[in-house]
This record gives sequence, C-alpha cells and structure tokens, in this order.
Amino acid sequence: MPETFLPPAARTAGRIVVWVVGFALLFLLFAFGWIAVRGYLAYDHLASAQKQAPAIASDIGDLSAAGEAIDEIARHTATARELTSDPIWQGAESVAWLGPQLAAFGDAAAAVDDVVTGTVRPIASVADGFGVEAFVPVDGRIDTSVFAALAQPATDAAAVAASARDSVADIDRAPLVTPVQSAVDQLGDVLGEVASGTDALARASKLLPSMLGADEPRDHMVLVQNNAEWRSLGGIVGASTFLRAEDGRLALTGQLSSTDVDRYSDPVLDLGEYATIYQAKPGRFLQNVTQVPDFSLSARLAQEFAKREGRDVSGVIAIDPVALSYILQATGPVMLVTGEELTSENVVELLLSDVYAKYDDPREQDAFFAAAAGSVFEALTTGDVDPAKLVAALGRAGSEHRLSLWSADADEQEILAGTTLAGAPPRNSVDTARVGVYFNDGGGSKMDYYVTPDVKLAWAGCASGRSARTLQLSVTLTNTAPADAATALPAYVVADDFYGVPGGTARVVGEVYLPEGFAVASSAITTGRGFGGGMVGDRQVLSYSIDLEPGATQTVTIDVIGDTDIRNAEAWVTPTADAGLTPIVRTSCEPDATVAGLG
Repeated sequence: MPETFLPPAARTAGRIVVWVVGFALLFLLFAFGWIAVRGYLAYDHLASAQKQAPAIASDIGDLSAAGEAIDEIARHTATARELTSDPIWQGAESVAWLGPQLAAFGDAAAAVDDVVTGTVRPIASVADGFGVEAFVPVDGRIDTSVFAALAQPATDAAAVAASARDSVADIDRAPLVTPVQSAVDQLGDVLGEVASGTDALARASKLLPSMLGADEPRDHMVLVQNNAEWRSLGGIVGASTFLRAEDGRLALTGQLSSTDVDRYSDPVLDLGEYATIYQAKPGRFLQNVTQVPDFSLSARLAQEFAKREGRDVSGVIAIDPVALSYILQATGPVMLVTGEELTSENVVELLLSDVYAKYDDPREQDAFFAAAAGSVFEALTTGDVDPAKLVAALGRAGSEHRLSLWSADADEQEILAGTTLAGAPPRNSVDTARVGVYFNDGGGSKMDYYVTPDVKLAWAGCASGRSARTLQLSVTLTNTAPADAATALPAYVVADDFYGVPGGTARVVGEVYLPEGFAVASSAITTGRGFGGGMVGDRQVLSYSIDLEPGATQTVTIDVIGDTDIRNAEAWVTPTADAGLTPIVRTSCEPDATVAGLG
C-alpha cells in the first residue's frame, strides 16, 4: 500500500521500524567485522607467542635468562585475552553455532594467558640461575637452597596450571567445528603436560631439601630390582645400597646382599589383605618385598628388614637395570672395578644375563650388582653428567614405574602421594578404569629375562547412550629361550627342578587386579586351568599360574563388565627387562581406538 494512504502516525512508526532495522543490520555487520578483526588479531598474537616459545626452551638451563622471551610471550597472550573478552565478543558467544566457537576461542586464550602470567613468569622471577643442572651434584653436593626458594612459587604456579588445564577440559566439544575442536584438544594436551610439569617441580622443590638432609642427616636404602626374576613391581631384590644425605651431599655408606639377610618364619610386618594373595612371602624374605604391588608397603617391609640388620633408614628407593640404562645416557659409560664397561646399551644384558654366565655363586652375583650400583652412583655424584638427559632419564623411569620412592616422614609421603614415584596400586579416576597386571616368578629361576608379555585392552559396548560396557584384557606370554635352554643356559638361570619346575621352563604366577565397580563376565586360560584369587580392599584379584617351555605361548583372557560412563582404560603392567615394552597400556572407548597393546 503506498505510503501516502497511511495515516501520519503509521508513517512515522514505519520509518522508526526501518531505521531500527537498519541500525540493527549495521550493528550486526559492525559486530561481525569487529569480531572477525579481533579474532584474527588474537590468533596472530597467540601464533606469535607460540613462535617465541623455543626461546624459553633454549634457555631451559637457566630460566632466569629466559625473562625477556617470557615477557614478550606474556604481552602477546594478554593482548589475545583482551581481544576475546570485550562486551561485543562476549555477547556474540550466545549466538547459535558461532557462539560456541567464539567462547571456546576466548576460553582457550584466557587459559594460555593464565599459564604464562601465573605459572611461567612467577617461577622465572625467583629462578635465579635455576635450571635442570640444579639436579646434578657439584663436587658431590646438590644446593638445596635453590629448591627451597622455588617451593612456594612453584606450588602457586601448579595451582594456576591445573586450573587452566581444567577450564579447557570443561569446554563442551560437541558444538565445535572440527578445526576448533582439534585445536582445543591439542591445547588441552599441552596444558596437561604443563600442569604435570609444574606439579612435579612444586613437589620436588618441597621434597628434595629435606630428603637431601638440608635440616638433618638422612639415611636411605636403594633396592636394585632384578627383572630376570619377576616380582609385581619389577623384579626380585638382589642387592641393596645405603646412602647418607647431609646438607645436599650424598655418600655411599654400605651395601647388602639379599642372600645374607635372615629369612623369618613369620612376616616382619602385617601384610593385611595382601596375605590372601601372596601368603607370608613378602614379609619373610627381603627378595620378595616388591611382590606386593604397593610400594609404600614394600618400602616399609624393606625398612624393617634393614632395621633387623642394624641399619635405620628413613627413605627407600627402588630402581631397575632399565632405569639405570636411562641414567647412563646422562653419565656416559662407567668402568667397573671388575674391568667391564657399563653403558646404556649393555647394562640390562650385562646385569640380567651375562653376569650369570660369569659368576656361579649368588653372592658373587650380588657383589657384581652392588659394584655396578656403586659405580653408577659415583658417576652421578662426581662425574660429568648431562643435566637435561638426567632429568629426562629420571622422568622416564618414573613414568614407566621403574623408579619408586618412599619416605618414613608423613609430610614427605603426602607430597609423594599421587605421583608415579609413590608406586601406589592403580585406581580408577573419573574417566579412566585401571587394571593391575602383575607377574611373579614361580620357579626360582631367572627365566623371566626370556619371557615376553603382550598385554592388550579392548572395549565393547561403546555405542552412544550405552553405559554397560565390557572391558577385555588379554595377556599373552611367550618363552623366547632357545630350545636347548636347559643345558645351554647357566644352571642358576634355569634352576632345574627348583620348586618342581623343569630346567628351561618359565613358571609365571600372575595376578590381575580388576577395576573397581567391574565384575568378571568371563575368564579363560589356553592351558585349560582355572583361576584363584581373592579380594584386596574393594578390588577383586584373579590369580593364575602358567608353565612355559622354550618356544611356548599361552594366553589369559578376562572380560569384565561395568555399568559406567568411563570411556578410557589403562593396564599397569609389571616392568620387564625390555625397555621397548611400556608398562602402561591404554585404550579408549571410541570407534576408531578400541584396541591398544603392549607388545
């Protein structure tokens, strides 16, 4: 209808509507342009911050020297945060489809800025000359005052990093387009590593001064595990070394062969519910303390054994030859008093195989182990050590459960709790079901050096909306020893007819600790034999025994079912002599990632 036929009031109202709509369209165009420009600028600043990151890495040996690079990164991250948090940007976050993308971008920018300004900057501000070399003794001494100064800033930084990690984890991925979702996932992984790293630094800064004798002398017992004869946490304890720490200075004060320790008719400590699985053995023999898959109990048992041998220790450390191979990458080759050269390439074979061909007497073997441990210790405290490689070696050994640490001091033990170094049994988390897969030698031999485990996990029932899921565990064990192992290998290795096991045959006694909340649906062993077991706390434990002749392979399969929303699973496996077999097997309840394995 022509405008001239409309009443004046209607014509005025119509113009107002047109003007409002026009201004609204202009505002939307302006807003989208504003958002697009600011989004691009924010992305550019974050990219610039990423480019500056290598400057920090190059100065990792001296964090305080990286201050200029950190300040530059902080400027970029702060600007990116400001660009993605103004009222127009925040208002657009409520718009369908586009809003979740903008919100995710803004949350990610804020998390990155929090980490830089609340984690990296505070640590660097007090890290005067601090770097990885702080972990390496100088003239046999570690300067504990450096760690004491870092303790509080590192603790505060760890809290900020954990909060940033959690904020990104809370971003709803469902409405995000694939590129944004992928970027958020990648950032989440990075922030997870940052949170873990700062947490580790905070714990180390609080723990190391006291354990290194900053306030008073401390005595520690080092258990060297032998993976050629399996125990749940790695291997039988063949030899122990005693260290004294005083004002950061470490000294070797003695060594002890497990064969020289008394064997008791009753356990030296109460084993609690573990006695239903392992009977009294872990408490009667020092060699067996690591049979219990809980290092806090293993360490207390070792402490009690040491006390009955006239030694009081306040800390216990466990390590295996594979972990020593990692450390030797930092120290370089070490010459033993026996004339052999110990290297990262030969240490495992030398300690777990060759030594038995050279020495028949178990006491001589233990003396060789002790000499090796002492030589590596001397190289660590007085040699030319690569600090970055040392920190990497210790970190890898800890993450693979090849290095464990316990303190008799309750406050120190609380700091250790929750870290891989504590050696606690696997427990479920909110999103991950965990299985303990442990092996123990049942033949008194060293044949486990030749046994290869292949551990796999697989989910069933991962369809959307379903919560009743089945987790399948398969454990395949293969004896790779030569067919004539009974005569070709040293008698001490094959232990012919020891405990009724023929020479060359490996007897594996296994225990599977089921995840909490899961029940057995089915279980089978290719040998046709059944399972034993019991309960440890709220965990059902299935146990089995398998005899493997040279070349033989047997498989254990266990299906467990649970009514749960958990979508991830891990199996923590006894560390073996093979560094190529990771002791942690993971799988996810996703269509394209249902199977994972160790093998």
